Amino acid sequence: MTGYADDLALAHTLADAADAISTARFRALDLRVESKPDLTPVSDADTAVERSIRALLAAHRPADGLLGEEYGAQPAAGPDGRRWVIDPIDGTKNFVRGVPVWATLIALLEGDRPVLGLVSAPALGRRWWAAAGAGAWAGPDRDSGEPIHVSAVRDLADASFCYSSLTGWEADGRLDAMLGLMRDCWRSRAYGDFYGYMLLAEGALDVMVEPELSLWDVAALVPIVREAGGTITDLAGTPAPAGGPGTEHSALASNGGLHPDILARLGRPAER
Repeated sequence: MTGYADDLALAHTLADAADAISTARFRALDLRVESKPDLTPVSDADTAVERSIRALLAAHRPADGLLGEEYGAQPAAGPDGRRWVIDPIDGTKNFVRGVPVWATLIALLEGDRPVLGLVSAPALGRRWWAAAGAGAWAGPDRDSGEPIHVSAVRDLADASFCYSSLTGWEADGRLDAMLGLMRDCWRSRAYGDFYGYMLLAEGALDVMVEPELSLWDVAALVPIVREAGGTITDLAGTPAPAGGPGTEHSALASNGGLHPDILARLGRPAER
C-alpha cells in the first residue's frame, strides 16, 4: 500500500457513514426533495450525508480543505494543499425516483491532482477505490476487494460505448459526432453518472463520455480509472480534471487504446 493508506482507510470510514444515512433514506416515504437554483434536485439525504462527512473530516483531518456539492468550499488550514472533494449522492435524480444507481463520491486532491478516489454504491452492494500507485479495487466492502483493470478492446467495432444522455451533446454541437460513434461501436448504453466510469474501470465497457460535469462529479473517478489502467481527459485532451472548482468540466474516459480515436471524433464541436 502507498503513503495514502491512512487516507484510504478514512475514506472507507466516510463511506460507511454515508451509506448508513443514504440507505435509510432510499425509497423513504417521507423523503424531502427540493430544487436548487440550477433546478437540479437535492434531497434531505444529500445534505445529511455531506454534513456527516464534514463532521468526520473536521475530527480526523482538520487541516485539510474540503469542497462539497451542497455546502461549498472550506479552505485548507495546512500548507500542503490537500483538499477533499465530496459528492454526497451522485445520481440524485435516480435516488429520488427509487432507481438504485447512485453513489457517494469521495476524492482527495493534492493541489489540483486527484490522488485518491472512492465510490460507494450501497444499493448496488458495490464499492470501488484507488490511490496513486496502489491500483484500483472493487468489492462489496473494504475487506473483500479485488483488483480491477480496463479492457483490452482496440477496435470501435468491438467496443461498448457509454454516455450519460444526448441533450448535453446536442447543446454542445456534438450530437452528430455522438450518433456516428454510437453507430460505429458494437454496443451503446446510457448507464450515466458514476456507473459508466466504474464499469469501464472493471473492463465491462470500453468508453464513457460526458460533456458537462462539476469537479465533485469527476474527482473521485479519476484515480480509479487511471489506476485500473485507463485514460481520462476532458474533451480537449487535457488530463482530467482540468480547472478549479468553478470550472465546467467534461470527461472522456477509455481503456486507453480507444482514446485517440474517440478524442478525434468528439474533441471539436460542430461549427454553427
